[in-house]
Amino acid sequence: MQDRPRPRIGIIGTGAIGGFYGLMLARAGFDVHFLLRSEYAAVAEHGLQLNSAVHGRLHLQPVQAWPSAEQMPHCDWLLVGTKTTSNAELAPLIGRVAEPGAKVVLLQNGLAVEDQLRPLLPDSLHLFGGLCYICAHRSAPGVIEHQALGALSLGYHSGPSSSAEQRQAIVEEGAAMFRAAGLEATAMAELEQARWQKLVWNVPYNGLSVLLNAGTTRLMASADSRALIHAIMLEVVQGAAACGHVLPEGCADKLLAATERMPDYLPSMYHDFTLQRPLELEAIYAAPLAAAAATGCELPKTRMLYQALRFLDIH
Repeated sequence: MQDRPRPRIGIIGTGAIGGFYGLMLARAGFDVHFLLRSEYAAVAEHGLQLNSAVHGRLHLQPVQAWPSAEQMPHCDWLLVGTKTTSNAELAPLIGRVAEPGAKVVLLQNGLAVEDQLRPLLPDSLHLFGGLCYICAHRSAPGVIEHQALGALSLGYHSGPSSSAEQRQAIVEEGAAMFRAAGLEATAMAELEQARWQKLVWNVPYNGLSVLLNAGTTRLMASADSRALIHAIMLEVVQGAAACGHVLPEGCADKLLAATERMPDYLPSMYHDFTLQRPLELEAIYAAPLAAAAATGCELPKTRMLYQALRFLDIH
């Protein structure tokens, strides 16, 4: 019996996240196609370079790079690594590239990002959430700096699968794909709870890195900023519980300890702010604040952080 052919994978948004996971999958033998816009010429000529503290220096050349969705082949899996601020533009693009019955994975931060995109997609497509636990950023066109971590969690959001067993089987298929590329990957049964759990880290560190102009090392070295981070974390845990998602006991303390062990890291919102790109405030702040408020739970520290960031984002 012949082995089942490996799926064709499309990377929508070849930044640090899409570039990292796409490069690792391509090096593992998967048929990976990268959609690029401003960096197409550089990547087509020089390939993708990964400078990784975990995997070493890796180079993918040639790269199956495409300057437009119309030119890409249809794909069985689509990994979306764009910022949530561009989600409204994604649906037509995904529709052009997806095979019927394709699996679409949003490798994005925040809450309810799948809810925003789902009504705009064909009913035949499976939609997943993908949570990336990774410290990575892009240092130049086609060059990715990977400082630590790299694990991925996948959860099913919606699509044509008729039973929980079928949905979980597809999630397991996706996780196995990443494991074949040498990455830690987990198939989750409860996507929204996992999104809340990641917000416990993202809400304080993303916003405070912008407001205090500091990476994780400086934020953790100050007793004042560390206490503020912990208080915001506990507030997010409270918001999750109000929405019916009880997070693991002590998760805030464990995240603080894990951050202390990390190399100094500037979160993605810091890079967006310094490059004058729109901040992902809707998904990381507005959506969880609204979800908690709908249950009667207010998160005052998180709201103050959101309001300060909105001021900077607008001005």
